[in-house]
This record gives sequence, structure tokens and C-alpha cells, in this order.
Amino acid sequence: MLSTDFVPGVPNWLDLGAPDTDAAVSFYTAAFGWHHQPAGPDGGYGFFLQDDKAVAGIGSLTEEGASAAWTLYFHTPDADATAKAVEQAGGSVRVPPGDVFGFGRMAQFTDPAGADFAVWQPADIRGVQLVNAPISLTWTELYTTDADAAKAFYRAVFSWQCTDVPMSPELTYTVLTPAGGGEEHSHGGLLALPEENLAEGSRPEWHPYFEVADCDAVYVQVVEAGGTALIPPSDAEGIGRFAMLSDPWGAPFAIIKSAAPEGS
Repeated sequence: MLSTDFVPGVPNWLDLGAPDTDAAVSFYTAAFGWHHQPAGPDGGYGFFLQDDKAVAGIGSLTEEGASAAWTLYFHTPDADATAKAVEQAGGSVRVPPGDVFGFGRMAQFTDPAGADFAVWQPADIRGVQLVNAPISLTWTELYTTDADAAKAFYRAVFSWQCTDVPMSPELTYTVLTPAGGGEEHSHGGLLALPEENLAEGSRPEWHPYFEVADCDAVYVQVVEAGGTALIPPSDAEGIGRFAMLSDPWGAPFAIIKSAAPEGS
């Protein structure tokens, strides 16, 4: 389960790169009810707020040829050391480590299969201020072309624990947990893209999951606001009710009403 008591390797920030930030703010305000707060007078970067707490960031696309996407940031005590670990493990550095005013230090990477991700070394901003509550980050998921290679890469970079959970004869889901953490501290999952998804153009990428109070109701809100349905609301036994969508510019994300813990 995610927590704002960030330890190395867990998600501690996420932001949306959008081709039209004003339109994206309007969409997510309508879809999720978030409020937007500019980070400075130039309006180049801003924060999405839920219950007056920062749950994500939003900024313009800065890389040539980039498309709209959510980027997940993982906590690191040393962004420069993580950049070296990424390169040594076969990944690439898209944005080298650099200070973001006094907020913290960040870097952005691409794993060997092509999935983008980032790290955040906190200073004045530790990370998101709300998780697991509607509507905020509650889970992360990596879709990749080579699950074994992905597990080896992220173990080398973050020392994650990777626990395989067979879902069917053809599908294995890997639960990701920070080093030294128990199952209750798991923060994400990893699975190989099925051939049919690859044939339809899917590529390796990280997805955020946002907790919701009512999956079906929020699904309708997202679609009515202009989002695209990818997977309609579905039940996952013991996990919850979830749906996958993308925003009007193609950035994918998921929503989930998590199942109540056993005994609660």
C-alpha cells in the first residue's frame, strides 16, 4: 500500500506532460474534480489538488516528438547515483539529474524495453501529499515486452523485491515492493504485454492508478469529459473494481475502487 512516508524506491510524485495544458486542466477538473494551482507566475508548471493537497503535477511537453503521458517518479536519496545505476543496468538517461529550484532534484529515464520513468530526490517538496484517498494515486503498473528483463533492471536500480503471482497459465503478475518492505508495502505491479496488445500498437509504459469512491460513476465522468474507454469497469477478486481509460490526448491511466482489507 502506498504511503506518504516515502522510502527509497516507492512512488513519490507523478506528473502529466500535455500538449495543451489549459485544455488538460479543464479535462481533469471535469473528470476528477481536481483543482489546479500554478507553480509560478509563468504558468509553465502547476499542481493538481484534491482536498487542498497536491496529488500530481502538470506541465507542457518539452521533448521533440513526445506524446501526452503520465510520468511516475520514484523516491531516491541520490538522483545522480540512480542515473549511474540506470545506465549500468542498460537503461538510458532522458533528462540528466538537475535541481528544481529548492523543491528537489529530478531525473528522467527510459528502461531497456522503452518505458519512461523518473526519480525525485526531495528537498522542500517531499512528494505528493495524498495517496490512497479519492482521487489520488494508489497503485502503479508497468507493461513491458520482457517481464524477466524488467524485473532484473528495476531490482538493479531500486533493489525492489519482485513477487510473481500466477494469474492463469498464460499470465503472471509480479508485485513490486521496496527493499525490506513486506507485502503491505507493495506499490506496484509488472506484467508482460500480451501479443494481441502488441499487435494493436501497445508499447512498454507505466500507468498510474487513481483511487475512486465509485468506479462506475467516475468512469462515466471521465468519458463524458472527453476521455476514451480502454477497459470498462471490471471486478478483480480480492483487488477491487477497476477501469482503464485515456485522456483526450492519449495519456493512459486507470481508476480503481479498492476492495476493503479482509476483516475490515
